[in-house]
Amino acid sequence: MSGLAALLPQDHVLFLRQTDQAAVMNELARKAAALLGLKPAPIAAALMAREALGSTGVGAGIALPHARLAGLPAPLALFARLDTAVAWHSIDGGKVDLLFLLLSPEDGTAHLQALALATRRLRDRVLAAAIRAAASPDSVRALLVEPPTAPRCGPHAADPVRST
Repeated sequence: MSGLAALLPQDHVLFLRQTDQAAVMNELARKAAALLGLKPAPIAAALMAREALGSTGVGAGIALPHARLAGLPAPLALFARLDTAVAWHSIDGGKVDLLFLLLSPEDGTAHLQALALATRRLRDRVLAAAIRAAASPDSVRALLVEPPTAPRCGPHAADPVRST
């Protein structure tokens, strides 16, 4: 197993109902803490500290909250689709409804590699629309881990940040 399939076991894909950024971050921290056998407060604090440096909202309804934590043996990822988009201070000013959370050890390059991998997948507008329409977390995971397709209609067709 490689790529997003290795980072996102089936039980790491969530549908959430929280209605503001703080509640979303706290719920993601709670879920991650349960999987890691840790307390949620330090995870939430690390995520919010990173968010204070600059928004992880990359536009087109997508955010990539992430933090490095001491003592983690390997990266942990969660993917969440929100029932209702929430304000996130995204670079495009829009709300967020798709989140890829990444927690990584303090050292190593796995953190940046995993963020780059998730970003490449989620920049595909067709994929993001399919995720938003998916009926279950199983369906979302299948969409995320399938091999990416070629760009559609030009070099920036899969880039939600660029205007066409």
